[in-house]
Amino acid sequence: MKIGITGKLFMAIFATCMLVLIIMHWGVRSSFERGFIDYIKHSNEQRLNMLSDALEAQYQQHGSWAFLHNNQQVVYQILRAFEQNSDNPPPRGWRTQFWVVDSNNQRLVGHPGVIPSGNIRHAIRYNQQIVGWVVATPAERLTRDADINFAHQQRQTSWLIIGLSTLLAAAVTWLMSRGLLAPVKRLIAGMHRLAAGDFQVRVAASSQDELGRLAQDFNLLAISLEKNEQIRRVLMADISHELRTPLAVLRGELEALHDGVRQITPDSLRSLQSEVALLSKLVDDLHQLSLSDLGALAYRKHPIDLVPLIESALAAFRERFHAKQLQLISQLPEHLPLFGDAERLAQLFNNLLENSLRYTDEGGRLEIGIEPLAEGIQLYWQDSGPGVSDQQLEQIFQRFYRAEGSRNRASGGSGLGLAICQNIAEAHGGKIYAQHSPLGGVRITVELPNPNE
Repeated sequence: MKIGITGKLFMAIFATCMLVLIIMHWGVRSSFERGFIDYIKHSNEQRLNMLSDALEAQYQQHGSWAFLHNNQQVVYQILRAFEQNSDNPPPRGWRTQFWVVDSNNQRLVGHPGVIPSGNIRHAIRYNQQIVGWVVATPAERLTRDADINFAHQQRQTSWLIIGLSTLLAAAVTWLMSRGLLAPVKRLIAGMHRLAAGDFQVRVAASSQDELGRLAQDFNLLAISLEKNEQIRRVLMADISHELRTPLAVLRGELEALHDGVRQITPDSLRSLQSEVALLSKLVDDLHQLSLSDLGALAYRKHPIDLVPLIESALAAFRERFHAKQLQLISQLPEHLPLFGDAERLAQLFNNLLENSLRYTDEGGRLEIGIEPLAEGIQLYWQDSGPGVSDQQLEQIFQRFYRAEGSRNRASGGSGLGLAICQNIAEAHGGKIYAQHSPLGGVRITVELPNPNE
């Protein structure tokens, strides 16, 4: 059975709590036992001092140890007198064995038998002479039943506290682990739904910590995937639409030739060739767009002069514009240095010229110019009618979008040229946007960074 992250976190926190409890229990027990033994030692030393002082007074009164010889009641009466008459009596009960001996170490009072060595001794003096000793064994362990019972009771109480603390630690740890991992579980559930294709899933960001920021990032990821999925579906629908028409025309033309309905003539071959060229152009545009989206287009940037690039593109399109009776008017400086890729910028200019050529009515004109900006340069293409609506201006750089509603390939292209232009402009650190032209058509503006930077 695999243990989940909740169980692992519970075990880690609970094990830490138990380790702390065990160390605290051991420390408290050790401190109590040492403290209790020290208390007994201090109590016995206090009794020895008081007993030696009392016996010294008795010896001075009697002049010898005759009053004490084999008479232990005298000592007990002295001890009881301490407990009854003193304002601060010593603790009750003698915890160790004790003896009273004379100056020759002869036992006067105390436990019969040999007096062991290593004992605690307090001298009894008379006329500056040691006349006896009060001897007691050191208190190294508990000997009295009352003390043993008290220590046993404390040990039981301590284990009871340990047990209750363990249950409390387990409950608190379980609740804490579940509370801490609740956002993680929500993220896991959301990730499973996201992996299953549910891009509308969102996770509640209930905190401002790292988990809250992770939930926010997850929501941004879900939004991006949802947007990309929508774009993918639209793109697939547009691609299928774009490919369906030329393929249908080719199939119809070929079936007509095969059935003998139409004869193989130069006109029929040119019709087939035009449809094949349209398909080739569409495939090439799709390839270029996919490369630019992936950043796989090779950009070989170096210092260039932008004016010759624009003039070369104008020269290539001048005959086609003349055939459609369109005027080409350019207002260009002599030189315009820029750091960029000449081939990709030429592709951008060609796409813009192709767009104006296809969508401008005969007898119109196209004006091309360059204006300086505070942080760069601005190139504009503005043509004459027909114009477009505000909504069409916002969608003009979308893939497969054409401003004309008919989507007729006789006048419209694949709908990918401006999308490629947008990627090229952004790859050069600039931007491209569309506005209404003062000539009645569309004004395309390309802003590029300052060539001197």
